[in-house]
Amino acid sequence: MHEPVLVLNANFAPINICTTRRAIGLVLSGRATLVLNGRGVIKTITRTYPRPSIIRISRMIKRPRPRVKLNRREIFRRDHYTCQYCGKRGGQLTIDHVIPRHLGGTHSWSNLVTACADCNHRKGGRTLDQSNMKLIHQPKEPKSSAFYIYGRYARFSNAWIPFLEGW
Repeated sequence: MHEPVLVLNANFAPINICTTRRAIGLVLSGRATLVLNGRGVIKTITRTYPRPSIIRISRMIKRPRPRVKLNRREIFRRDHYTCQYCGKRGGQLTIDHVIPRHLGGTHSWSNLVTACADCNHRKGGRTLDQSNMKLIHQPKEPKSSAFYIYGRYARFSNAWIPFLEGW
């Protein structure tokens, strides 16, 4: 009952992810319609309900385009869990400020990168020039496409991919 369900707006634009329980409640109350049932059924004593994979809200919801939140998990995801100084994958990863905060660096997408503990320690509180280190990729804010935002849930259902691409 806790599998993710893709929620589409009335124009079929992806707007959210909810649980199966919430999706069934929206469908039964008439506020949403079932678009795809890719997970079988839920049986009760008297009825059988389809277990939704994708639902569509009946009324158009106006909301601003979602942006990727700046947090630790999203920085690791943007950098593919790879140290941006030496290229080491996995292990003990940390977040590093390219320009240290005490030297005027900001807490922003363009100043935060994934670093392994060794590189972060070696760089310390210095700039790239002072530490004689280089970045593999320049940090930037990831595009807020529906596929990037909701794509990590697509592993639960490949049927979501056509609804995520193109928005």
